Amino acid sequence: MEQIKRDLYLQRLIDRRENGLIKVITGIRRCGKSYLLFNLYYNYLISSGVPAERILRIPLDDDDYKSLRKSENLSAYIKERLSDDGSWFVFLDEVQLCQGFEGVLNGLNRRENLDIYVTGSNSKFLSTDILTEFRGRGDEVRVYPLSFSEYLSAYHGDRYDAWRDYCTYGGLPRVLSMQKPELKSQYLQSLCHELYFKDIEDRNNLRGDQVMEALVKILASSIGSLTNPTKLANTFVSNGISATDKTIASYIGYLIDAFFINRAERFDIKGKKYVSSPFKYYFTDIGLRNAQLNFRQQEVTHIMENIIYNELLVRGFNVDVGVVPISENGTRKQLEVDFVCNLASKRYYIQSAYSLPDQEKLKQEQCSLEYTGDFFKKIIIVHDNTSTYYTDDGILIMNVFDFLLNQNSLDL
Repeated sequence: MEQIKRDLYLQRLIDRRENGLIKVITGIRRCGKSYLLFNLYYNYLISSGVPAERILRIPLDDDDYKSLRKSENLSAYIKERLSDDGSWFVFLDEVQLCQGFEGVLNGLNRRENLDIYVTGSNSKFLSTDILTEFRGRGDEVRVYPLSFSEYLSAYHGDRYDAWRDYCTYGGLPRVLSMQKPELKSQYLQSLCHELYFKDIEDRNNLRGDQVMEALVKILASSIGSLTNPTKLANTFVSNGISATDKTIASYIGYLIDAFFINRAERFDIKGKKYVSSPFKYYFTDIGLRNAQLNFRQQEVTHIMENIIYNELLVRGFNVDVGVVPISENGTRKQLEVDFVCNLASKRYYIQSAYSLPDQEKLKQEQCSLEYTGDFFKKIIIVHDNTSTYYTDDGILIMNVFDFLLNQNSLDL
């Protein structure tokens, strides 16, 4: 398999080089964090003139480093290899395997010539926990599964074949090295049950609990739909499973903490405030979503919406679901904007529309965008293989490939 380019994350590490903070690389397991640090960033440092002996690479999940899972051993191992001259770099993979690592790293970080990078992702290593432990000295770099652009960079075939595979099996790097569909399917299903769910169950003492698996299946079958714990609890009851809304809310929190799903909150565009409920939930990897449904429910509209949402997160946007209250013929109703995307001073309104077969459909998709009452850029992303153009109302129409394959596509 060709080397997969992860230039976006590589640049984020480069930008943070020797900034005095502990770089905490987080993300769902098997998304490529270790490869990013131990291969791509390591090679970058070497090419920039850093001697290899000044980069300490410590994979704590390797049995050869088992003794370093004791904090005192880890501290001694690193300190005895450092000197006070020049710059040093420490890479720690699966750092959560060392109990008490926070104290070790907080102490080492006081050395001005030492730059520290750590990865971790399982149930004992959540970004909220670790950044708290580092007392303001942590700098998180969130890594996601492969974007479509990254996937295509190592895919043997054209972008249309790549899109079909990506929509089915998602962007976990190892999937790309598997040729047969059944191997990809088995791999994804095994990851869910033997890795992700087991992590969540171990952390939250959920052994023997059937609610988690049922909840994930319900969320997988309704991506892009508004829901909340109360509605989900009612669905459980109708299917003969006892679960309270508080239980459902807790389990959703576990899935979010484990980077398995993300929650998009609703934002009242005109009122400039958040709406407490309901929410939309999207899967961090569409292949893992499909694995929950045995690859049966392949609704292209919802899958494309999920992929667009993930791409916006990869690019660093804060993404909400837009609500536009309007009054029509004396009746108040709410229109929806799929995504309200904010990054620093920039804001974009985005609709995901698989197809625009006629003017009526275009008018329908434009409607909520036209009622926002401001002048931020408005975009409709379609699957149709159409050239990028602006409508008479100033709305940008763009096909999904132009959006996904150009990091600056929203500024066209």
